[in-house]
Amino acid sequence: MITIETPLYAYLLAIAYFGIQVFFVARALLRPYREPVSRLAWVVVILVAPLVGILAYTLVGETNIGRGRIARMRKVLEELPPPTDGHERDPHVPERYMPLFRAGESVSGYPPVGGNRATLMADSDSAIEQMVADMDAATNHVHVLFYIWLADNNGLKVVEALKRAARRGVTCRAMADDFGSRAMIRSPHWKAMADAGVMLGRALPVPTPPISALWGRIDMRNHRKIVVIDNRITYCGSQNCADAAFAVKAKYAPWVDILVRFEGPIVRQNQHLFASDWMSHGHDDLRALFLAPLDEPQPGFAAQVIGTGATVRPSAMPEIFVSVMNAARRELIITTPYYVPDETIQAALCASAYRGVDTTFIVPQRNDSWIVAAASHSYYKELLDAGVKIYEYVGGLLHSKTMTVDGDVSLIGSANIDRRSFELNFENNILLYDPTLTAEIKARQEVYRQASVLIEAESVDGWPRRRRLWNNTVAMMGPVL
Repeated sequence: MITIETPLYAYLLAIAYFGIQVFFVARALLRPYREPVSRLAWVVVILVAPLVGILAYTLVGETNIGRGRIARMRKVLEELPPPTDGHERDPHVPERYMPLFRAGESVSGYPPVGGNRATLMADSDSAIEQMVADMDAATNHVHVLFYIWLADNNGLKVVEALKRAARRGVTCRAMADDFGSRAMIRSPHWKAMADAGVMLGRALPVPTPPISALWGRIDMRNHRKIVVIDNRITYCGSQNCADAAFAVKAKYAPWVDILVRFEGPIVRQNQHLFASDWMSHGHDDLRALFLAPLDEPQPGFAAQVIGTGATVRPSAMPEIFVSVMNAARRELIITTPYYVPDETIQAALCASAYRGVDTTFIVPQRNDSWIVAAASHSYYKELLDAGVKIYEYVGGLLHSKTMTVDGDVSLIGSANIDRRSFELNFENNILLYDPTLTAEIKARQEVYRQASVLIEAESVDGWPRRRRLWNNTVAMMGPVL
């Protein structure tokens, strides 16, 4: 028997269903700092496959780690004293490069500072050896933050160095991303560090899904790699705290990284970035570290820390990459493990070659992410047509993230040229002007190039249609993912 309750119930359900769909479409359209193509992609997904689309949007549609977390992070940044003492060392940067550093300062508020010195580490193992030696020589504090920290040979060397330092009275603070370093955090080694007196922190603790989706995305991660010792030494680059063999993805090994050891005023900027992460997770107050005056000025080059993440505009890292590319007049060399650019970066890289800049782009031949590999390949033809020289590294997974411009300027750090680094991850990079250090980084880039194969336009043109269709389909999903 048909009653009035049945159609009314169905009618109300349909209205609610339609209302939810409209609500999520409106959210996708109103989300700030989102490319129009991304808005369109989400609207199409929500309208064509509502149940799947709404669930996907709820889980990964917005780059948000929760209003409360962001508010705490911004409050900490407001309360921290500036990393310098108000008397910045003259950076001595040529005027043609000053726009790069002004762009960097607009991101994190750190001005370029002069008087810095640096050493490029030879390889992953020697980098860890030097890091451990610096920790063993520490007299005041050791601070470390890693995205991935493994309980392998190199990872445990750092564990033991921290334990030794803590036992002799050095204040040690160690933080690791709760997802990237989950095996270490849940291992006996983590507790052993705590027992030795090392203060520990989990960056962006992963809550239990699906409830966590109500407060923010669980895949937004702290991808930074920061080491600061005694306010005097810092390290920056692509290297995590692990062996090059990288046991969790051994079939792609060795992981080929780059790491630079810095001294000078730039150390305080990296310290400031570490302190903002540490304090925003509710740990002890580190403001006193920035009240002591800087050491007496010494000769050295100009450098600047650029930290990106949920507390700054999502376009910040792409803006820096594009600024660096646009600054090149003679030569631009880029290495990155992951290339899933937005339109501005792809256009800037092509424009570099079109205007006659010798543009070299080096990526790994075998990528640990098949999704990224397919998406990256979709951009090859346009780059090759513009005159970009593409090389694929065959000696392992090239994990080094570098840019060099005209033999003068370098950008190194943790950020990849992909949408995760742009919109999801917390990253740290250092921009520097120094022909000497840049020459060393260029020499390392040349080592990568010599171990690579040149991609010819003819081979890309010869890819079967099904491969091109697959690459372009995966790349099309980039704005959604």
